[in-house]
Amino acid sequence: MGAVAPLTVEIWSDVVCPWCYIGKRRFEAAAEQFDGEVEVVWRSFELDPHAESVRAAGEGPDHADLLAAKYAMSRAQAEAAIGSVTQAAAGEGLDFHLDVSLRSNTFDAHRLIHLAAARGLQGAVKEHLMRAYFSEGAPVGDRDTLVRLAAEAGLDAADVEKVLDTDEHADAVRADEAEARALGITGVPFFVVDRSYGVSGAQPADQLLAVLERAWSERAPLTLVGGAGSGTDEACGPDGCPA
Repeated sequence: MGAVAPLTVEIWSDVVCPWCYIGKRRFEAAAEQFDGEVEVVWRSFELDPHAESVRAAGEGPDHADLLAAKYAMSRAQAEAAIGSVTQAAAGEGLDFHLDVSLRSNTFDAHRLIHLAAARGLQGAVKEHLMRAYFSEGAPVGDRDTLVRLAAEAGLDAADVEKVLDTDEHADAVRADEAEARALGITGVPFFVVDRSYGVSGAQPADQLLAVLERAWSERAPLTLVGGAGSGTDEACGPDGCPA
């Protein structure tokens, strides 16, 4: 019997979603404890497709004002909510500085994550973009910033510029978002495990681990149909092909 294929875990998220970053860390903790192998595929989801990017502090409302406006709360309530999510992030080893985060349209960032997938660097680019936004106050909707960050994560700067100067990977982003709607995904992070289980939200690592183990245990073993080893197989192998 050949090697068992890894579990495929598709994660819909946005690079400016705080619970997506927290959920990423919790999933990574679960994956480290999992006895099987996991293949992660990052899928695109824009929290605010109409967001206007800014390049520096003071160009628009800060994170607290945006949060207060979106959820019809006072600034004090928004600041308390930011404090709570910052504390939750710290519990996962993340250093959030939402007081300096800059509003960003993330469509181009998602296009670069698709480019990164084609180069085997999807996880690295995703992590780099999220850390830059949440911890460094980088404007991840700004072209020059995206080129710099993607190059730092290992992508070729010329490839990145080509994507940003064209509509390359735009269809892939839209396809991810359309699939999210088809699956009924309305919030992120959202984990789809082996196309068998869906997990909504940044669940604790032990719960994510339980889902991985359940999906792994429920995989049907390979049932061989035919005469393997009987000398009647019409197939080619490492030793050549039967006459």
